[in-house]
Parts: sequence; structure tokens; C-alpha cells
Amino acid sequence: MAFERTFGNWSVGYEESKSRLSLRRQDASIDVSLGLSMSVGDQSWSVKEPMDAATGRLALVAPDNSVQGYLTFSADGGRLEVRAIHRTAQFYAGVVSFSGTVFMRGAFACRVSAPEKIHVVQMGSGATDSLSNDALFDRENDRCLAFSGADKLTLKTVNDGEFAISGELPLTRAANAGLVIDLSDHYYKDRYVPYYQPIDRKRCPSPPTGWMSWNVYFDQAGAAENLAEARIGAKELKPFGMEYWSIESWQGDSDKLPVSKFDNLSLKAHKTQFPEGMAKLADDIREIGFKPGIWTAPFGTGSQEFYEAHKDWFLHGEDGQPLHTWNGVYTIDPSNDEVIAYLRDIHRKMAQEWGYEFFKIDGMSGRGPGYCAHFFERPEVRARFKNPNCPNPFERCVNAFREGIGPMRVFLACQGHYTGPEAGLADASRIGGDIVAPNTNSNWNNIMSQARATLNQLFVHNIVFYMDPDTLLVGDYHPLEEARVTATVVALPGQMMFAGDKLAELAPERMRMLQQALPVCDVHPMNMYPVFEMAPVWDLKVKRPFGEWDVVALFNWSDEEKEVGFKFEELGLDASKFYAIYEFWTDEFQDIYEEEFSMTIPPHAVRLLAVHEEQARPQFLSSDRHLTQGAVDLEDLSWDAKKKELTGRVKLVGGHPTQLAFLLSDNFALQKVSVKDAEMALKVDHDGVLRVTLSSAKDISAEFHVKVEDK
Repeated sequence: MAFERTFGNWSVGYEESKSRLSLRRQDASIDVSLGLSMSVGDQSWSVKEPMDAATGRLALVAPDNSVQGYLTFSADGGRLEVRAIHRTAQFYAGVVSFSGTVFMRGAFACRVSAPEKIHVVQMGSGATDSLSNDALFDRENDRCLAFSGADKLTLKTVNDGEFAISGELPLTRAANAGLVIDLSDHYYKDRYVPYYQPIDRKRCPSPPTGWMSWNVYFDQAGAAENLAEARIGAKELKPFGMEYWSIESWQGDSDKLPVSKFDNLSLKAHKTQFPEGMAKLADDIREIGFKPGIWTAPFGTGSQEFYEAHKDWFLHGEDGQPLHTWNGVYTIDPSNDEVIAYLRDIHRKMAQEWGYEFFKIDGMSGRGPGYCAHFFERPEVRARFKNPNCPNPFERCVNAFREGIGPMRVFLACQGHYTGPEAGLADASRIGGDIVAPNTNSNWNNIMSQARATLNQLFVHNIVFYMDPDTLLVGDYHPLEEARVTATVVALPGQMMFAGDKLAELAPERMRMLQQALPVCDVHPMNMYPVFEMAPVWDLKVKRPFGEWDVVALFNWSDEEKEVGFKFEELGLDASKFYAIYEFWTDEFQDIYEEEFSMTIPPHAVRLLAVHEEQARPQFLSSDRHLTQGAVDLEDLSWDAKKKELTGRVKLVGGHPTQLAFLLSDNFALQKVSVKDAEMALKVDHDGVLRVTLSSAKDISAEFHVKVEDK
């Protein structure tokens, strides 16, 4: 390669015979290969190697072989700028176009440039793409490669670690154009997450799912209530993917708030609510078919007996009186090595001797002054430490929790936050406050709080930790529309799904919502920044080897009926194409649309749309098995044009029918539908929608065939 130069951490080469520009990181982690072309009006110009003594730039050459501009390069650390500039005094309008390939192992396509007003929030399941993408992110190494400065920039996934890129650098009067390639080696760590560690997927391969009592039973659920609920859960929810049964308010004196008065540190169970102890309960839960989980609040205690036995473990003010927090009437001294050893030991005992596999540890970084992450940072509190120079009091505690439960137990940081040390040690984080006030039913404000917290921390979900938006409550204290909203908020982004209702009291329609939120879909953020607005459009892009589609939630957060919609361009879709749209909650085909779509949404409601590019043949529209409309249950799909047959395979849960919806093209008439190993019912609507209901007595993968003929 005749042109080879080094700019900062980048090696730049140009092969004139192929008009090929090569941009490589010197550590070989990034390789960008771009084909270049240039046009001015209807003329084709050339990009050539240097034609003078200034050898650090390429020449923009007119058809008469005169150099009329340059392609220049500059670098600063991980940032490389490729700029097209004029040479002549007079202005000419031209465009340098580029297209090629980016290689970045382990990365996915995303967006780092936030718009001024956020109307649409995007997520992805699979190797998804969007015309809004401007970056690639490698979560294992916390590396982000961002592209800016170019017009018509597109990034599209080709294979694992390989992406197609294209764009234009227009030479304009206003400013010379530059393609900026900016590599951040510590994208999250430097900006948001100082304790950055990618999720340990060997320990916790997907967001935990389960049930916990507090938001409906509050502090009154003992062993008997938990086991009674678990037996119903084993029948109704375990077949759909529920994994854990987690115990709340089990400690001595925990039958009545506040938490500060609970006996949080002695490991003594409440005598009347848990008479056989916590180890026995863990065994009973496991026998029913779930993994046992447990809640702890270990930063303090309300037990005077424990305090009197370990006075020097606790913080006292200048007057000698114990310091009080949310965590306890008596608050631990985290600088005391004996305290840290004790925290480690009690969590080891709960894990190894009692047998708990999921730990919800409360009091983390995400809440206000009454929580110890904040409390321990205060100078007047630090002054009361046994070791006032202790640099990392809260971090010492979090380390003790992880060391205690061991490397293979799941750790949920309750009230956690990506800015705290739990981000590097916990598998999941409760991202907001309790969604109900004590001893009251969940209401619309609670759902709004759940949605607001989801939007705010979505950009770290499935990267730093799995988000826990608090329990999914769908009981009839919520109107049906509101229950659909909270189910969508929890399930569409692929968050942890813990139910919390009294399961025996749920109507079948409400139980079905819980089932439709299981299992958790593998979803990652595509917008790599926090969102503080209540965005009304949430777009999940789904890509599977057999197809791709969008699942779009239209939320009406207001108290009045409202028109909510989007332009297809806002979804990062090709606005020149047509799209078939199907609504999940009302089970209605909307029609074929171009450019944009909107619909009237009732107050406190959501509509959940499957958006598919229109095909001139029969095509899959939706599945009612899961909110993601095919993302977790559809296993294969193919069209045989010669046989005029659509073939697919879908996972069925035994004893629970699944409805698949298909759009029959105007050019074809239905000839036959067949299925292997399952029962089937058919319905064809006047709008050309075929609904196929499949059922089986046992869990199976059912193969289906939709055969058509020319009209």
C-alpha cells in the first residue's frame, strides 16, 4: 500500500487502484475498510495518493488531473477525523462517498448521540439494526466506536463483529465535512459506571424471574402463605419460565414496619410466621420446583439485644447515642473489620447452610439520605467511624455480600444504581423505589414511577446488570388498561419479571398477562444514554435468523384520550417501504401503512404493535404467546415460492393454546393449513388475516405449514 501513515493510535492506508481507504487501530481491535468515490455535479472525480511533498493527505482530483482539494487526517487519542477540504479559492459543491466494512469483535450497533427531544426509545433483541445507529459497542470490554460528521450514515450488521458502513462527506460553503471516528476505551466507566464490569453470564445468563410477597402481603406473609402461593406458581407460571421464589420480611420483629426495627443481623427468623426456620423453607421451596431466594437489609438492626452484645460494631454520635437510619435503629460501622467479617459470614450461612440461591440485598446506592451508601459518605458520619480514614466504607460492605454468598449465587442490589460499587458485583439492580406504599394497593402513580425508572436506567440494562423494575402487579385493583401498561413496561425491555399478586385471586385474563411476560426476552439497549423524559414510543427491534420485525409500544401517560404515533423514519426503518401492523392487546390487524402511523390511545393505556415490512406473499404477523410477538416462541420461518408454502416452528407450552396471526396476500388464496403433533383451530377474517390456534397437552416445538394458491 503506497500511502501508509500513522495518526495518533490509528494506522491509515490508501490503495489507489481500488480506491480503498484502510483505518486500523494499532492494537488491531478495530479495522475499518472504506471504498471511496467522489462526484461534483455530473462529473466523477478521483481520490489519489499525494501529488506533492505534503505526504500526509490524499488528493481530490478533477477529470483534468488537477488537484482541487484534499482528504486530510488528524487524530487525538482514540479520535480520528477524516476531513474533505477545498483547495481552490472558488467554491464547488462535491460529495465524497464512502462504503465498506467495520470489524469490531463482540460489538452490537447502537446510538450514542441523543436527540434534543426524545420521542422514541429503541432496544434490540438479536443483532438488530436501525437507520438511527451511529456507533458500535463491545460490552465485554466497555469499548464504544462512534461515527459522526457524515451525511446519510448507515451501520448494518453483517456477521458477528462485522458491520457494513456507508455515508457521504459533502463539501459545502458552510463548513468542510469531516468523518469523525471516536473510540472510547472506557465508555461507561469514564461517563457513568466507575465500577464497570460486564454481567457474569455463567452465573446469571438471563434476568431472574420469580415471585415475592411484599407488595401485596406486605409484612404478613409467613412460610405457609409463601408455600401456598408457590404451589399455584408451580402450576401456572413455572411452565412459562419462572425460576425463583423469594422470601421477604422473615426476620424477627419483621411483621410490622419500619424496617429499622427489624432484627436484621441475628439471623433469627420470625417465630410465628416462620416456625420451622429458613433452612427448612428453602428445602420446601426447592421441592415445589423453584430456587429459593431471600431478602436481607444488613446495614443495621432494631434488636437492642444484638446491639448490646456488639456495641462497638455500631455508629454513635458525639453524644454517645446510636445513629439511626432506614436500615436500623442501630447502624453498623463499615470501617470495623469485625463488622465486615460478620456480614460476610451471615450471607455465607444463608447461602451454604440454609441453601438460598438468590439474594435481594436492600439499602443500596440508588435511594436518598436514609440509605447507607449516602449516609456513610457524610463527613460528620465518617468522623464517627472506628477508622475515620476508611476510603471505601460502602464498597467494603458490598464486597462482603458477594464474598459471603459466593461466586455462583445471584445478587440483586435492591435500590441499586449504576454509579455505585454494586454495579461491579451484583447481577441485577432494583432500579427505583417501592412501587407501592405500605399496606395500600398499587395505583397509576406507581406504574408511572416504574416506567420512569425503566427509561432512566435502560441504557445499562443487560450490560452492567439486569434491571428490576419491582414486581409486576396485575390484580383487579388496576383497571385492565393500566395492567397492560405495567406488563408492557416490565416485559418489553426484557427486565426481571417478579410477580407479586395473590395468585389464587387473579382472573384468568390477569394470570395470562403474567404468563405473556415469561420467559424474559433477551433485550439490550440501542440508545446508550439515560432518558429522563416520559417517551411515549418504545421500539423493540427483533432480529432472528429467519426474520426481523419491530414491537412498538405506544403509551398514553396522560389522563385524557390521546393520539400517539411515529414516523417509520423515527423507528430507523426505510420510510419508502410499506409496513403491516398488528396490535397485541386488542388482537386486531391495523392495516398496511407508509411513512407514518398513529392511533387513538385511551388514558393510562398502551397499544403494542408488531411492525413487519410488507411482503408480496403470506407472512407472519404476531403470536399471542408473549408480548414480544414471536421473539421468544417462534423458532423458524421460511417461504417456499415454488411450493407457495409458508413453513415454521413454534414452541408451545403444554395445556396453553398459542394463537399465530398471518397476513394472506391479495394475490393468494388459502389452500391448506397443517400442523404436526398439535391440535389446531383456524379462522380467516375479512381483512385477509389468518389466525391459527395451536395447542398441545405437553411442551413441544410444533411445525406448521400454510399453503396457498394463486387467485
